[in-house]
Amino acid sequence: MNLFSPITLRNLTLKNRIVVSPMQQYSAKNGVPGNWHLVHLGSRAVGGAGLIITECTAVSPEGLATLSDVGIWSDEQKNAWKNIVDFVHEQDAKIGIQLWHSGGKGSLKHPNEGMKPLTKEEGGWTVKSSSPTAMNGVIPKELTVDEIQELKLKFVDAAIRAVDAGFDTIELHAGHGYLFHQFYSAVINKRQDEYGGSLENRIRFLVETVGEVRKAIPNGMPLLVRISAVDYLEAPDAWKLDDSIILSKILKENGVDFITASGGGFANVSKDRVFSGYQVPFASIIKKQTVIATGAVGMITEAVQANDIIVNDEADLVVIAREHLRDPYFALHSAKELDIETDIPWQYKRAF
Repeated sequence: MNLFSPITLRNLTLKNRIVVSPMQQYSAKNGVPGNWHLVHLGSRAVGGAGLIITECTAVSPEGLATLSDVGIWSDEQKNAWKNIVDFVHEQDAKIGIQLWHSGGKGSLKHPNEGMKPLTKEEGGWTVKSSSPTAMNGVIPKELTVDEIQELKLKFVDAAIRAVDAGFDTIELHAGHGYLFHQFYSAVINKRQDEYGGSLENRIRFLVETVGEVRKAIPNGMPLLVRISAVDYLEAPDAWKLDDSIILSKILKENGVDFITASGGGFANVSKDRVFSGYQVPFASIIKKQTVIATGAVGMITEAVQANDIIVNDEADLVVIAREHLRDPYFALHSAKELDIETDIPWQYKRAF
């Protein structure tokens, strides 16, 4: 088994273990992906990755972080995604969509404008979260139980559109300080009802949404979840790896096939804790203790490093972000470096 061994999740077989991680491009209009997204994602498919996952894709307008993020709450968005999906499939790659709601981390300006809160005149909206706990200098409104039920349905509707668009798999983004994470981390969630308090209550929104999405998509389609395995905070109520192990077991019982184990989201991680492969142990520990397939992330930049993660059975997939920005053909270059035979687009063979 190595980086270029195929892997099957439910009815989906990937030709290798290399995943293009979701990476925000801040280049959409009205939530509709355009030519930039086609070329961005399509070039990584040409570059040999086995699975490509879209950037965070909002399930509603209020789920956006900025007005330049993509969505899939409308048929116009769905049809635009279908063009991208079709091209990726033509390159013998698979593609997943990451469904997401930013919660209290929404209504922000474009990164080129500093990601500061939008004013109402600029198109800003009232952000809502599990509790009125300040994020990005803004105190969100607390979601009502009825609003939580409505949000679950929006995730289901988005999942159905994703299936219609031809996506091969769906990932729910439940990390990085976004809405699901705002519920399961007690750092943010101060509720006193059935969605707050105990760990069982704090994970309820995510677990219930997983159940509803699982029922709405084909049985053979794998369901993925990205979590923040730790909060990277010293607070006594911070989310910890032991909590993630419990959550991962429960998600598996509710039809989740794969966990991407990332971290953080509510504070900057101190530089001394960030190094090459620094989050790989999260995926390894969750994999071993829950027997669920996992994806490793965290400054994975080299072919040998990525291959060792698979050879040593630390994770089932390597989920690579920034290195794919630097090198859209990371997979093809890795195969050459590792001296492993892989398919190369005929148009590019004379260069390899």
